[in-house]
Amino acid sequence: MSAIAFCAMAILSCSEETLEVGTTLTSENDKMNISTGVFNATSRSILADSIYARNFDCYFGNVRDPETGAYIKSEFMAQFNMLENQKMPPEDRLQSWRDGEIVADSCEIWLYFDRSKCYGDSLTPVKLDILELKEPMSDQNIYYSNFDPKSAGYVRTDGISQSLSFTLSNLTYTDSIRALTSYNDLARIVLEGGYKDKNGKSYPDYGSYILRNYYDHPEYFKNSYSFIHSLCPGFYFQVNDGLGVMANLKEIDMRVFYHYLNAERDSIMTGYIGMSSTPEVLQTTRIINDKEALESLVSNNNCTYLKTPAGIFTEVTFPVDEIKATHATDSLLSVGVTFQRINSGIKNSPYVFEAPEYLLMIPRDSLYTFFEKGQTINSTSSFYTILDAENQYEFNNIGNMITYLADKKVQGLISDSDWVAKHPNWNKVVLVPVTLTGATNTTVSAAGVASVANQMALTSTRLQGGPNGEKIELQVIYAKFHD
Repeated sequence: MSAIAFCAMAILSCSEETLEVGTTLTSENDKMNISTGVFNATSRSILADSIYARNFDCYFGNVRDPETGAYIKSEFMAQFNMLENQKMPPEDRLQSWRDGEIVADSCEIWLYFDRSKCYGDSLTPVKLDILELKEPMSDQNIYYSNFDPKSAGYVRTDGISQSLSFTLSNLTYTDSIRALTSYNDLARIVLEGGYKDKNGKSYPDYGSYILRNYYDHPEYFKNSYSFIHSLCPGFYFQVNDGLGVMANLKEIDMRVFYHYLNAERDSIMTGYIGMSSTPEVLQTTRIINDKEALESLVSNNNCTYLKTPAGIFTEVTFPVDEIKATHATDSLLSVGVTFQRINSGIKNSPYVFEAPEYLLMIPRDSLYTFFEKGQTINSTSSFYTILDAENQYEFNNIGNMITYLADKKVQGLISDSDWVAKHPNWNKVVLVPVTLTGATNTTVSAAGVASVANQMALTSTRLQGGPNGEKIELQVIYAKFHD
């Protein structure tokens, strides 16, 4: 921290009085002036269109937005990673054989829900189609939420295509089964029937295809890359039917079950090959939104909106030049700005979307690269805040952001006199609802944030502002030593 900043913060910490516009505090001890100013920013809603889709906060379902009446659908693609140190018994100890070859007992995909993050009626039936990919989606490509694996040609026309209807409450299970921990909040997809691989070879079922290749081609199971590119490129989970549920998945597993002889116990036991969709492999989300309905909200000039997933962000234009020019020889000590939330006003709906908890502030020109590059909070060109008890999002000190934007302009003009015209968003930031790993809901500390991702859950709120709405004030504090 600079000497000016350190001294100024020491002075300010001694007083809780509000500094008026133009007020100057003089410290005889530190021989320094502290000045304040108030500036106005402008804001507007912008259509998100699509968001970076490589996100392991996975949702699926189809709901109707009570605010717009529009439909929002979320589907996903998942690859599977081999569990470390996967061990199998010797082939001759397996107990199920047919025509001289081993067969699996079953192959199941298990979808584990996080009920605390699910939306809608848990008794509403949902129908999923499980479609096999014909080749892996490359983890070197950048995928956004408007990417459709089907239309892009990744889905096998002659591969696995099964459907599952279920509810989040799993009432199809008996009480004794549902009481088991492993069956709570779980949907089980059994991959049944004959299966033919991409080379035309037939198997009794998909589980037997996996099991036989384990013994015939152990190199396929060396790591997740080999497994995905040689044997199982992944599945696309498509919402076929059901309205009123958006479910969060905390885990996706695939298991191939078999029986084998345990020689040590001299008994027949059940085993399985376990695979999971983990951050080490690719998982993407496809979001289908009603753009016409979203555009009707964007056109509202009396406020701005935040709506996820892949809905609406709020863009803010800061008076950077004015802030810098007003006290050209002073140091910019602190800049604070607050965005007041406006309640939706929707009545008679038990399923109103909640307001986003965390907001990220980043430069407009970094809206896409920030997530693509896996960047996190640095308190210079990226900040975050929490919805507080007063129903507002408060950024206490974004002085570094103002300085960052100003410096980029200065450096740009050095190399190109037409830089501003070529970079019309240079003084703009975007407020983006996000999920944070490592953050708490009580303190804002960049040091504690491990990762940042676009919010994939259903959230919505309005903010004061907009082209014709209430002004957004920036409270600015300057510091300068006496001459």
